[in-house]
Amino acid sequence: MQVKYILAAAELALMTVFLIALPFVNLGNLAGVGSSLMLMFVTLRPDLVKRIWASVPGKVILGSIGVITAALLCFGAYCSVRMLSAMNSDEGKPSAVIVLGCQVIGERPSKMLARRLNTAIEYLDQEPDIPVIVSGGKGADEAISEALCMKNYLVANGIDEGRIIMEDKSTSTDENLEFSFAILDEMGLSRDIMLVTDGYHQYRAQMIAKKHGAGSISSRAASTEFRFIPTYWVREWFGIFQQMFLK
Repeated sequence: MQVKYILAAAELALMTVFLIALPFVNLGNLAGVGSSLMLMFVTLRPDLVKRIWASVPGKVILGSIGVITAALLCFGAYCSVRMLSAMNSDEGKPSAVIVLGCQVIGERPSKMLARRLNTAIEYLDQEPDIPVIVSGGKGADEAISEALCMKNYLVANGIDEGRIIMEDKSTSTDENLEFSFAILDEMGLSRDIMLVTDGYHQYRAQMIAKKHGAGSISSRAASTEFRFIPTYWVREWFGIFQQMFLK
């Protein structure tokens, strides 16, 4: 009896990990909360699980859920290993830094975007001859484009305006990289890049970059606010699945 309640408490704690991102909601915390509730049901009501299992349709349903859950966990583990390995790497001398945009609040970068920019600034200060492409269009709820916001932030923090190229038409990571590579081609630069985005996002972003013909890809991972890591991390599994099998 004590073991059951210890397990239930652990499952409740797991659910809380995904709830702390509220009111922000995406596939990551929906999947996390749903999985936690399913585990709590199995833990606290094994009698109902046995009754369902007793029928042939019940065996099919529960067996299918078990197989799908095991497959998802294996895929999640695979993704996590690849995501961790993609976070920070040096693959030679990049021709340019590409900073991927995210939410702008008014005319100021969100905390997540500011972290990406600060990570880029650290690298740009070390490599004063490398240009930087700031990539991101203007969302319906944004006063200016993400690219302009990023440019203003970099200039305010000491980066020479002449080094900064704006890509301000994109609406997705796919377009961020497609349009940024078009700019590199126009400038006569190679597609060897330093990619700056959040750590959880690096692996999928690199997959997309390779799809668009990237050369070598170095990376610098910006930190993510702790309470958002679980939900963004799990959401990224769905994004990787889509990139691998649906595009």
